[in-house]
Amino acid sequence: MTDPVTSSVTDSVTGPVPTIGVLALQGDVREHARALRSAGARAVPVRRPQELEQVDGLVIPGGESTTMWKLARAFDLLDPLRKRVEAGMPAYGSCAGMIMLADRIRDGVAGQETVGGIDMTVRRNAFGRQVDSFETDVTLPVLQPPGPFRAVFIRAPWVESVGDSVEILGRIEGGERTGRIVAVRQGRLVATAFHPELTGDFRVHRYFAELVRQAMEEG
Repeated sequence: MTDPVTSSVTDSVTGPVPTIGVLALQGDVREHARALRSAGARAVPVRRPQELEQVDGLVIPGGESTTMWKLARAFDLLDPLRKRVEAGMPAYGSCAGMIMLADRIRDGVAGQETVGGIDMTVRRNAFGRQVDSFETDVTLPVLQPPGPFRAVFIRAPWVESVGDSVEILGRIEGGERTGRIVAVRQGRLVATAFHPELTGDFRVHRYFAELVRQAMEEG
């Protein structure tokens, strides 16, 4: 039987087809895989260090960041993840994945570790508990075609501060949350506080897949 996480890409793609892993320890693995396929990538699950070595880029999905950290340790993946990110592997993190890519976190549990790579401080569960989940339009000028992105926030973090090398891709607009940073990029690393895989809009995944293609061409 074919693994539903690993499947063919859309027929409309031109150029190199990247193999993008989805960290399959916890979270929206299948949803991200479906979005990546729609973005023209081959999606594969990553649970072991040897699987990590076979991918051109990696998605770190949403879920529970403390559980994800502990499972990454248990599967001997945390240090290999750090090494590949440091070596220039493109990575995209959504929600808990944003926390995993942060150099610094607030409101984490005692001893909580991250993969790191983005010079930012992220506050865990900043938007509230599960019952405080919400949707709102976010403007992300890097996406094509242009237009607002309907973002889904579930126990989401926000970015409290960024270093000079971090590009802010999107903020909350309107209401008491106005100005909160919810999308960033540093080099080949991208992170969002929201879950684009839960919508039918795959522009964020296309943006990341194109970043991976560029990295493949650059070598």
